[in-house]
Amino acid sequence: MTLRYDCGEVITAMVTPMEKSGAIDYDRVESLAAHLINSGSDALLVAGTTGESPCLTNEEEIELVNSVKRAVANKAKIILGAGSNSTQSAIEYTKFAQKEEVDAILSVVPYYNKPNQRGMVEHFSAIADSTDLPIILYNIPGRTGVEMLPQTVAYLANTHKNIVGLKQSCADMDKITELKMLCPEDFVIYSGDDSLTLPMMSIGVHGVISVASHLFGSEIKSMIRNFKSGEIIAAQNMHKKLFPVFKQLFTAPNPIPVKAALAYKGLIEEYVRKPLVTLSEDEKINLYRVIDSVNAELSQLG
Repeated sequence: MTLRYDCGEVITAMVTPMEKSGAIDYDRVESLAAHLINSGSDALLVAGTTGESPCLTNEEEIELVNSVKRAVANKAKIILGAGSNSTQSAIEYTKFAQKEEVDAILSVVPYYNKPNQRGMVEHFSAIADSTDLPIILYNIPGRTGVEMLPQTVAYLANTHKNIVGLKQSCADMDKITELKMLCPEDFVIYSGDDSLTLPMMSIGVHGVISVASHLFGSEIKSMIRNFKSGEIIAAQNMHKKLFPVFKQLFTAPNPIPVKAALAYKGLIEEYVRKPLVTLSEDEKINLYRVIDSVNAELSQLG
C-alpha cells in the first residue's frame, strides 16, 4: 500500500554537536549527519528534543538545516522540529520550515498549558491549514503533561491530508491498536521509543524515530527489515541484543547519554547546554560498559 508520505523506516532524532563554550560545532554537524546516513538512517530530524531545540535560536536552526543539507546532499529526507505550545508560534515555525525547504515537520502536542482534545484539534488544524508541508504529529505525554487520544489523531488524519503521520512516545500498546484501527491505512505511525519499536511493529507501526540509531543505525534497520520480511526470530534476537543500550541511553535526560556515547566513539564532543549537564564519571563508566557489551554481543553475529 502507498503511504500518504514516507520518510523511511529509521529516522534519527539528531543531536546538535556543541563545543565546550556552548557554540554549535557545525563541522561536526555535517560529519555526524553524513555518518548517520551511511549507517542506516533514512531521514534526519533536526532541532527536535534530542537536538536541544528549547535552547536553539532561529538563526542557529537555519544554519543547522543548511549544514545538514550540505552533508545529506539529497540522500535522505530532512524533518525539522517545528512545534510549540503557542499555536501562533507553531505556525510561524512551520512557515520558517517551509521557507527553508525541508521535507517535513514534526509538531509536538502543546506542552505546559495542557490543552484538552478539542484544543489539540484547533491547534493542529491551524498548523495544517498554514502549510503544504507534510506534518508528523508528536505525542509524548511524559514531556507535555497531556496525551493526544487515538480518536483525536484519527480525526486530524482524516480531516487534513498533509497530517501524514504520528510519532508515538507512549508505552500503551492498546493505544497503538486503537490508532491502527481508527486512522487511515496510508497514515504512518512511528515508535518514539527505541525499546518499543519491535513490539509496536507487531501491531503495524512503520518504523522508529530513534535516538539509538546514532550508535546502532544499521542494526536497527536490520531488525525492522527482518521483521517485515518474516524473519521474526532474527528481529527478536536483534531487539534483545540492543535492548540494554536502548534503556541505558535514557538513564539521564536525553540527549545527555547519547552525546556521551558519541564522544566515546570520537564522533562529537559530549557538551550540552544548560540546564542540561554532562554525565558524571561513574555514569559514563556504566554507559561505556553497556556499549562495549552490546558491541561484543553483536560481533558474535559475524
